[in-house]
Amino acid sequence: MRVVPGLTRSRLRIPGLFVLCLLLAACARQPVIDDQMLRFEGAMPTDFSGSWERDYTRDDEVNAVLRQAYYQLSRTIPDQGFSRNPVPAQPSPRDLNALLALARLAEEITRPDYLTIAQDDYEIRIDRKDDFSMLCAFYDGVAKGTESAYGTEICGWDGPQLVSHLVLPDGLQITHRFTRSANGEQLRIVTTVSSTSSRVPFTLRRFYRKFDRSPPDFNCVETLSMKRVCSTGELVL
Repeated sequence: MRVVPGLTRSRLRIPGLFVLCLLLAACARQPVIDDQMLRFEGAMPTDFSGSWERDYTRDDEVNAVLRQAYYQLSRTIPDQGFSRNPVPAQPSPRDLNALLALARLAEEITRPDYLTIAQDDYEIRIDRKDDFSMLCAFYDGVAKGTESAYGTEICGWDGPQLVSHLVLPDGLQITHRFTRSANGEQLRIVTTVSSTSSRVPFTLRRFYRKFDRSPPDFNCVETLSMKRVCSTGELVL
C-alpha cells in the first residue's frame, strides 16, 4: 500500500524549549519525548552510523498488525446497551477508515530497503532511498528541533534508544525508535503513527542488517582512439 510520495525537507533550527512545548501541546496525555530525553552528557549513547539493509524475515506483517489494531479499536468503543446476549462492538466506518489510513501511511514510510546513517558529534542523519532524510541535531548535549513545511521534528535518547518524533499538521504524529543490537550488526526501528482522527495508533517494526557498501571495482582499458573505457563488469571490445 502506498499513500504519499517521497518528501524533500529543508532544515531550520528552532529552540529546544519551543519544540518541547509544542510536543506537550500535541500530546496532551504524555509527551513522547520529555525534558530528560532531550539532554545527554558526553558522547551520544549509541553509534548508528553505517549502511543497513532490510531483513524481511523478521519484519512485522502489515495485515497481522492491522488485525491486532482492529481488536484494540473494538475495545475502545463503549457498550451501547445491556442486552443479555451482547454483540461485540463494531467500529464505525469512520473509525475503520482512520485506522486504515494510519496503516497505509506506516507501511509507506517504513518501505525503504536500505538506510545510510551518518553520525558525528552533533548530528545523526538517516538517508532513506526514495524518501526524505531524517535529521537529529544535538548541540552541547541538548536536542535541537528541525522544522520544515511539513512539520516539526525533535529527537531524544531513551537510554541507548534514539527516538525521533515528528509533529505534522491536523494532529498527525510519527515516532521512530531506533535500537542497535549488542554486537552492532542489527538495527530495529519501531514506527508508530497516530492521529487525532483515530482512536488507536498503528505501529510497525522493521529490522535491518549492517553491510559494507564497498565502491564498485572498475575495469579499464585504453582503446586505439587513445580513450579510456571503464566498466564495472567484463569489458568486451
